[in-house]
Amino acid sequence: MLLTELKPGTHGIITDLSKIDRLIRRRLLDLGVVEGERVQYKSAMPFGGPYMLEICGQCIGIRRKEAMHISVECE
Repeated sequence: MLLTELKPGTHGIITDLSKIDRLIRRRLLDLGVVEGERVQYKSAMPFGGPYMLEICGQCIGIRRKEAMHISVECE
């Protein structure tokens, strides 16, 4: 399942980041977005805006384009 398929307020475990561009993946790793980490999908901004996630106790926003390449496993 992809991160974009989660419903608002639900949790998942990140399982695969390999489909994301190397430079973007490095930035996500710096923010704590790593495989095996628990993530909560908070909301999506309207009109194709970013996805808001809570991970490692912090809220971050990532582009919808990158969120469509992150695989998660539902809890």
